[in-house]
Amino acid sequence: MHLLHLMHDVPLWVTALAVSTAAGLYSIGLMLVARTVFGVERLKLNNEVAGFKFAVVGVFYGVLLAFVVVSVWEDFHTTEAAVRNEAKAAVDLHRLTFALPVEGGAAIRQRLLSYTDHVRKYEWPSMALGQASDDVARDLDQLSQAVFNVQPQGERELALYQHALRLLTVITDNRNERLDSSDGSVPPILWFVLIIGGAITLGYPAFFGSSNLLAQILMTAALAVLVSFSLLLGLAFDYPFSGAVHISVAPFDKALEQMPPNWPPP
Repeated sequence: MHLLHLMHDVPLWVTALAVSTAAGLYSIGLMLVARTVFGVERLKLNNEVAGFKFAVVGVFYGVLLAFVVVSVWEDFHTTEAAVRNEAKAAVDLHRLTFALPVEGGAAIRQRLLSYTDHVRKYEWPSMALGQASDDVARDLDQLSQAVFNVQPQGERELALYQHALRLLTVITDNRNERLDSSDGSVPPILWFVLIIGGAITLGYPAFFGSSNLLAQILMTAALAVLVSFSLLLGLAFDYPFSGAVHISVAPFDKALEQMPPNWPPP
């Protein structure tokens, strides 16, 4: 939850600047301390062994970090698809109601418009904090009850009613999908391992000795920026409704535009 509030309350560029600066100061500072304490010539003796071990550590950490980034990227796209599918199902259900009994269809449309509008107004800000909206939950319950109250007559209306039930299921399932993703999918223990692994990886340049101090500082700084930005990338996609990189509410805006009081519109 602390990471979620960080992404919500602090601009991404500020977080990126702070994290990369802290990582660079840590890595470069540790390297300079090692050069001061042990001397360059003594550190040069470790270059061959340290290089081999650093390659192993780098590959291990790189694979773990790539796994997390790819995982949250796929979850981000899955959630984005759920948002689009929910909005499209709402539009389809709205149009289908015009073929249902007049009274029941009008009740469904009223509840559906309220649900779609409240998702935009209330649930999007709530999901930015990893929470659901009680108002939208009540709207969905009322929409479900309006669908259940319909009494289809004849085979045609029964077939349409069954399709309305399927669309209601699509709306409910996709809402649950986006709510599940709103508070992140990476367990805290995995973030802990990534942070500790990043600290170990960034500490390895302290075991190397280079005659060119400026070159070693630049290489160490580049490594720090790469690791910190990769962590931020995973963090940004882990919370799909918070921060600068978030899923847009535009599908619901478009859905409302496609829900006229009379259909087809004149």
